[in-house]
Amino acid sequence: MLTYEANSRASAADVWTLMAEPARWRRWAPHIRGAWGLGAPEVQVGRRGLVRLLGAPVVPARITRKRAGQMWAWRVGPVDLTHRVDPREGGGSTVAVDIAAPAPIEAALKATYGPLVQVLVRRLGRVAEP
Repeated sequence: MLTYEANSRASAADVWTLMAEPARWRRWAPHIRGAWGLGAPEVQVGRRGLVRLLGAPVVPARITRKRAGQMWAWRVGPVDLTHRVDPREGGGSTVAVDIAAPAPIEAALKATYGPLVQVLVRRLGRVAEP
């Protein structure tokens, strides 16, 4: 599994609203051009939908898990992505994305998509800050 994390001065609750509401994803993930059918206002377990990515066709996705205010996960093709936010002692939060996939795919994602995910978790943390 690959894990990408960033610390933020924002509360976990403020990060969560940006992380869990598909209509707000574009504020921190400009490569996402839209998401449909995954739940509203927040993602909902069991929902299947579509995500449009910059420079890519529409990608099907399914929300697989959720712990409100803390974590949600989806499966996109053979890849499982878990989005997490944890409060930090003393204030702020840690924003994270975990990626799990079969070994050859995970290795390719580490070299290609992983650096972008690291930028995105930092950006999410910054956008949520007061």
